[in-house]
Amino acid sequence: MSKKAAVIMGSDSDFPVVKAAIEKLKAFEIPYEVHVMSAHRTPEAAAEFAKHAEENNFGVIIAAAGMAAHLAGVLAAHTVIPVIGIPIKSSALEGMDALLSTVQMPPGIPVATVGINNAANAGILAVQMLALSDPALTEALHQMKSDMAEGVSRKDAAVQKMAEEL
Repeated sequence: MSKKAAVIMGSDSDFPVVKAAIEKLKAFEIPYEVHVMSAHRTPEAAAEFAKHAEENNFGVIIAAAGMAAHLAGVLAAHTVIPVIGIPIKSSALEGMDALLSTVQMPPGIPVATVGINNAANAGILAVQMLALSDPALTEALHQMKSDMAEGVSRKDAAVQKMAEEL
């Protein structure tokens, strides 16, 4: 049975950003669960989820939070499976507070962190992590990279044509 991905957000208001990660997981046919848990309002639930993630067949956790953004770190403190943090832009500091809270973890408790609101990259990074033990996912990632390169080549040709027509 293939490993699942967990997508945990600190608030339901994070869903419009987080859905890009879910869409990437769906595109690669990764089984997933989505939950709202708060590092501050439901710390016991977050800790329990992380403590049992490995035995519940999760291979990676994506955690999205804004402001103080301790969710990814709390989850990472209670599991050995990889945690990917998505800092959410949600305050007067334009998400820099969430970015620094997510990325500045103490030694021994790493959190892989993507850019502010960059849930799509979190989803792809989760797929890459799961692909380490799944050759079919590896092949799908190679195809994605090839498709991206072809898309850039098409855009290059179109821009060159527009420039010639000036």
